[in-house]
Amino acid sequence: MFHGEKLQELAAARDRWEETTLQQWLARMPERQLEFTTVSGDAVQRLYTPLDIPDFDYLRDLGFPGEYPFTRGIHATMYRGRLWTMRLFAGYGTAEETNARFKYLLEHGQTGLSIAFDLPTLYGYDTDDPMAEGEFGECGVAVSSLLDMEILLDGLPLDQITTSMTINGPAAIIWAMYLAVAEKRGVPWDKIGGTTQTDILKEYIAQKEWIFPPEPSMRLVVDMIEFSTKHVPKWNPISISGYHIREAGATAAQELAFTLANGFEYVRWCMRRGMDIDDFAPRLSFFFNCHNDFFEEIAKFRAARRIWAREMRETFGAKNPRSWWLRFHTQTAGCTLTAQQPYVNLIRVTLQALAAVLGGTQSLHTNSLDEALALPSEFAAKLALRTQQVIAYESGVTNTVDPLGGSYYVEYLTNRLERQTYEYFRKIEELGGVIPAIEAGFFQREIADAAYRYQKEIDEKCRIIVGVNEFVEEEEEVKPPILQMDPEGERRQRARLQKLRMERDNERVGQTLAALQEAARRENVNMMPYILDAVKVYATLGEIVRALKEVWGTWQEPLII
Repeated sequence: MFHGEKLQELAAARDRWEETTLQQWLARMPERQLEFTTVSGDAVQRLYTPLDIPDFDYLRDLGFPGEYPFTRGIHATMYRGRLWTMRLFAGYGTAEETNARFKYLLEHGQTGLSIAFDLPTLYGYDTDDPMAEGEFGECGVAVSSLLDMEILLDGLPLDQITTSMTINGPAAIIWAMYLAVAEKRGVPWDKIGGTTQTDILKEYIAQKEWIFPPEPSMRLVVDMIEFSTKHVPKWNPISISGYHIREAGATAAQELAFTLANGFEYVRWCMRRGMDIDDFAPRLSFFFNCHNDFFEEIAKFRAARRIWAREMRETFGAKNPRSWWLRFHTQTAGCTLTAQQPYVNLIRVTLQALAAVLGGTQSLHTNSLDEALALPSEFAAKLALRTQQVIAYESGVTNTVDPLGGSYYVEYLTNRLERQTYEYFRKIEELGGVIPAIEAGFFQREIADAAYRYQKEIDEKCRIIVGVNEFVEEEEEVKPPILQMDPEGERRQRARLQKLRMERDNERVGQTLAALQEAARRENVNMMPYILDAVKVYATLGEIVRALKEVWGTWQEPLII
């Protein structure tokens, strides 16, 4: 009844609106000047009116929160019912050091874990591999075996918190370690929740941390989704990620279009496996960047929900409304933070976090002020968490759902980003789909061109970056405290690996790796049980990856000209 009354009021107001009156009012205004954001070539008008959203239909284009097409949010009450998960990205050095940081953040009000792994782990190397030299613990925690994962999660209530893991090429192996820890502790898999990033397509497009060629990598992704659907129902087996696409230099429209195109590709692969879309789609999740253009970022999130809902229902035939939901985590934009005047980064992060909240995120990471200098110190990480808490409890923006909905400017931006996204979908389809477009270098060229334009604007002062190309200070302010890692951490990690290889059942390790390779040669076999077997007997990350490389090989990116 409430909905009907509201719609009648809206219809009556629209009927009362005289277009001639509007035209007369506009005629009395000064000419509407245009300013341009040249990185995307899109004009920004001085003023927005109903004329900028012609044929706008409230029910079709917006609807109510919690109802299709979910432009205004996937939940009817949004943050009035439950706040977003405050999930700070954390990880450095040894498993012991990161475990201590997790406990510190939980003690100060963080509501979910998010694990950053170091570069060797992301590429599937053990800490003592020659290829890992000099990279131990620098951008995250080192995890080379189940033993490291046991230490990393020591004392953490896996059935009471959710854990996000930013891992892609070796995602199946790292996830298997997490599952094995839960099993050893007696925590049933149906009681644990969290997310593995797993999004290998964006690795080929932007982040460049792939291991295997696209086809076997996609097989592993589908294996994880299938296994999770059957055995770990509260887990999000994939977080389809636009964050790294944006960090590589993409525009908001490119981030939105490329991320959703990847999402649809995963759906197609799962359906080709024979999976019912309504069995797996409700557990698909997304991960977006929140950049500096406040209103554009809010519109991006709103457009994303509407496009995903429409395509899942109308193109892929999903019947369950939860399959239409686009649930997403947001991280503020690390690439916007500066080494110059680092305390100014607090302001940038606050605005980006506020945009994410106004855009309806389900989970949020706020970057630390020392992002451009080092991994976050405890001081900086706590301030980043406090930023979210002030927005949540003091700003009042959580009191109502989608407070900017109906703004002529925001609705115009939402529609514009939607149009640009479908233009990219058409280009990708003309190239034969996502993987052929990757192999042709399409995404890589688009992002490189956008990044060049953005930097050129900074160099020419068309785009002002406070403290970098304007408002520069001759004498830099005092730098914040910098994180210091245990200088003996790498040595202890190497010693632990050596001891592990001496004490484990190496015959059993060899048997599980041989079985894993045999499974890899058979296309219709889910790899997760074989990976779990290898992990449980303490085969290392590097040993499992090498075994699979012997079957699947590696991949070389095409030269982008």
